[in-house]
Amino acid sequence: MANHKSALKRIRRNEAVRLRNRYQHKTTRNAIKKLRSEEKKKDAEKLLPEVISMIDRLAKRNIIHDNKAANLKSKLTKHVAAL
Repeated sequence: MANHKSALKRIRRNEAVRLRNRYQHKTTRNAIKKLRSEEKKKDAEKLLPEVISMIDRLAKRNIIHDNKAANLKSKLTKHVAAL
């Protein structure tokens, strides 16, 4: 167990941040799955900017790596263009 007041605060904060990151990551993954399963090009094109924005937000906050974000955006853009 932590001995310092600041260490106890850090433990609480780490847990809160972990849960927030997990929620954001899961939400983005679900949005990506929804975009990939979309069959109409018009709907997919409407959804793409929202998903890209979510991916950028994860990369900015270091929840996912910048290169992973770039790869995901590239693949999703190619997927939508091929519809």
